[in-house]
Amino acid sequence: MSWNLRGQYVETCSCELMCPCNLSLDHGATYDFCRASLAFDIREGSIEGTDVAGCKVVIIIDTPKVMTEGNWRVGVFVDDRADDAQFDRLVAVFGGQLGGPMAGLGPLVGEILGPERATIEIDHDGLRHSVHVSGGIDFEIEDIVPFGKEIAEPVKFSGMFHPVASDLTMAEATRSHIDAFGIRYEGKTGVSHADFSWAA
Repeated sequence: MSWNLRGQYVETCSCELMCPCNLSLDHGATYDFCRASLAFDIREGSIEGTDVAGCKVVIIIDTPKVMTEGNWRVGVFVDDRADDAQFDRLVAVFGGQLGGPMAGLGPLVGEILGPERATIEIDHDGLRHSVHVSGGIDFEIEDIVPFGKEIAEPVKFSGMFHPVASDLTMAEATRSHIDAFGIRYEGKTGVSHADFSWAA
């Protein structure tokens, strides 16, 4: 069966501005690790005939300095408003079992933590994007608008290798408290993308 998801995406990670891993996975992170929280606000979509519109998923990762070395630790939170069928289908997509972008990252994952249900709130307010997960994730990022521009358009990187999209908006963390699945870090940088679209 096929599936498709569309929505908005927000991320923060432990690197300084800007995250080298977002430039290329084979570039070393700022520190001896890269830790990130990836939040998916699904606006519309279905997985194997199950409607998942309105559901949210947040993934937290802990990777080596050079992400392509593998042995990632990955935790998954699924919206506690999802029913059992939605939960199972979302775990399968975000775990890579049903193909798509996350399946491409599968060989890099060494340990899956979770999945767990959690209350997930994702808010978008202009240039600001906030994520709160009852399991220990709370952050806000703000899209970066370059000094001196007459039109307040944020900086975007294009041509990236990223599971969400090749074009992402650059942001920095204005608030960050991350402590989930035994992964703890201070989010400093971030990216957002107005729309993500996946299908398999």
